[in-house]
Amino acid sequence: MTQTGIQAEERAREAEFEALLGFIRDNRGFDFTGYKRPSLKRRIDLRMEAVGIPSYAEYTDHLSKNGPEFVELFNTILINVTSFFRDPAAWRYLADVIVPRILEARPEDTEIRIWSAGCATGEEAYSLAIILADALGEEEFKDRVKIYATDVDEDALANARHGRYAEGALQDVSQAQRERYFEPSNSGYVFNADLRRCVIFGRNDLIVDPPISRIDLVAARNTLMYFGAETQRKILSNFHFALNSDGFLFLGRSEMLVTRSTLFEPVDLKRRVFAKILQADFRENLRQMTRAPVPVPKLETATTRAREAIFDSAPLAQLVVDADGLLTLANIQARTFLGLGMADLGRPLHDLEISYRPVDLRSMIDEANTTHHTVAARDIEWRVGGETRWFDIHVAALHAVDGAGVGMGITFTETTRYRALRENLEVSKERLETAYEELQSTAEELETTNEELQSTNEEMETTNEELQSTNEELETMNEELQSTNEELHTINDTLRERTEELDEVNSFLESILSSLDAGVIVTDSQFAVQAWNSQARALWGLSADEVRGHHFTNLDIGLPVDRVMPLLRSVSTLAGGSAQETFDAINRRGQRIACLVTATPLTGSDGEVRGVILLMRELETRPEAE
Repeated sequence: MTQTGIQAEERAREAEFEALLGFIRDNRGFDFTGYKRPSLKRRIDLRMEAVGIPSYAEYTDHLSKNGPEFVELFNTILINVTSFFRDPAAWRYLADVIVPRILEARPEDTEIRIWSAGCATGEEAYSLAIILADALGEEEFKDRVKIYATDVDEDALANARHGRYAEGALQDVSQAQRERYFEPSNSGYVFNADLRRCVIFGRNDLIVDPPISRIDLVAARNTLMYFGAETQRKILSNFHFALNSDGFLFLGRSEMLVTRSTLFEPVDLKRRVFAKILQADFRENLRQMTRAPVPVPKLETATTRAREAIFDSAPLAQLVVDADGLLTLANIQARTFLGLGMADLGRPLHDLEISYRPVDLRSMIDEANTTHHTVAARDIEWRVGGETRWFDIHVAALHAVDGAGVGMGITFTETTRYRALRENLEVSKERLETAYEELQSTAEELETTNEELQSTNEEMETTNEELQSTNEELETMNEELQSTNEELHTINDTLRERTEELDEVNSFLESILSSLDAGVIVTDSQFAVQAWNSQARALWGLSADEVRGHHFTNLDIGLPVDRVMPLLRSVSTLAGGSAQETFDAINRRGQRIACLVTATPLTGSDGEVRGVILLMRELETRPEAE
C-alpha cells in the first residue's frame, strides 16, 4: 500500500473513532471527547479485542444492538485504581499543614466543605474524612464537615456508598485509625456509619456538569491525567470557581498543567498542593447583591375593568387561549399587529392563520401543557406590510388563584431593533478588527526579534509538554498494569481455592475407597478403568497406576474378564438396576478362589449412566486342581 493509501486509511479510522465517541455521548451521556486519545484508544481497543471486533464502525453497530456492552466498555475505560492514603507523604503534609490552616481560617460554627473529584470506590473520600475527624474530633466532625465525593462511574459509586473494604485495602491505615473508624465484618471492614453520613456520594462529569460551590479543599488525585490539555484547563477553571478565596487544590503526582496556570499558585509543588489565586469574583458580587433587602410591594385590589384596561394597553402583543382552545382575549397590540378583529374572539385558535404562520403555535401550546414550563421560539422572521420584522414568541400556562389551569398566554416580543443593533455592532466590530489588524501589522515589524526569542521558548515549552505527556502516559499504563495485576491476583486466589477443594474431594474419595473391605473397580461408559482401590490391588496384584485408563477386557488379572463383561454390559443399560455373579478366579498369590462380583451402574445427577462400579469379594479359597 502506498503512503497516500495508508494516510487515507488512518484518516478513515480516525473518523470512525470520533463517530464512536459521539455515539457514546449521545446514547449514554458519557463525553469522552476530552480524554487523551492514546490511552482512550488503547482501552477501547482492548475491549474490542475481547469481543472480537476489528473496526470502530463495527463496534459502534455492536453497541447499538447490545445495551449491556456499554457497562463492560465503561468498566474498561474508567480504571478505578485507588487506595487509602495513596502517596503517604502528601497525605501527611495535608494532615499536618493544610487541614490546620483550613480550620484556623474558619470560625467554629461554620461549615467545612470538601470535594473529592474522581473518587472511584471511595478510598480517597474516606481518607479525607479520617484526617478531618482526627483534627476535629468525631462530634464536631459530624456537626461541621460535608465531603462531596463524585465520579462518573455509577458502579464505583455504588461500592463507595457501602464503605465496605477487604482487610488488604486498609494496609496504609494505622491500627489506631482502623479501630476508631472501621467496624469488622464477615468480608473485611466497614467505615463508621455515623461518620459515613457526612460523606455524600454522587455522579458528576467534570467535563459537562457544573462544579460544587463554596469548597474549602478540592482533592482530585490522578484524575486530570486522563484528559487532554484543553479539557484540563476547563476543569481547573471549574475548580477555581468552586473554591473559596482561601481554598486549596490537592492533586496527584502526575498532574503538572496546573503549574503553568494563572488560576493557582503552588503551596508545596512536590506534594502537589496549590492555593487559589484571587481574581475578580463575580460570584461574591452576586452574593452581596442577594443579601440586600428587597422591598415587597403591597398587593392592591383592582377591578375587573382596570385589569382589562391594563391588559389591553400592554405594549406587547398578547393573546389568551382558554382550556378548550378558543381565542378569548387579544389586546390592542395583538389585534393591530396580527390583523385580528373582535369577531375572531371566541373562535378556535386552530381556525386562525396565526396558529400556524409564521410559527406553529399549536405544537408550542401542546409542549407547554406537557412540560408545565414556558415554551419560547426566538428570532422568528415575519414579513409585515412589506418589511421583515423579528420576534420572540413565548407560550405559558395561566393559572387561577386556586392553582387551576385556565388556559395559555401567548406573548409576541419584537426584537427587530435589537437585531439591527446587533448587526451594527458586528459591523463596528469588523471595522475595529480591521483597524486592529493594521495596527498589529505595524507592531509585528518591531517584534521580529522578540518573536525569534519566543519561538525558541515555545520549542522548549513544546518539548516540556511532550515529556509531560509521556510521563502521564507512563503513569496511565502503570495504573492499567496495576489493575491487571490485581485481576490476576484475584484469579490466582480463586484457582488456589479450587485446587485445594479438589484435593480435599480426591482425598475424601480415596479414603472411602480404601476403607471398603471389598475390591472396587470403577469404569466409564466405555468400560475404561477410572478407579482401583487397595483391596483390588490385594486381590489381583496390580496398582491403580498400572490399570487406570485401560479397557476392562485388557486387564491381565486372575478374574475371567471375558465372562464378567456380559455382567457389565447388562447393568450399563439399567440406570437403577444392579447384578451379581460368582466366578472362579486366581488371586495374586496364585490360589484359586470363588469371587462374588457385584455390578452397579454409575449414574450422574441427571440420571444418565456414566459407567459401572464393580465390587469383588473373595468367598473362599479352593484347592489346586490335580
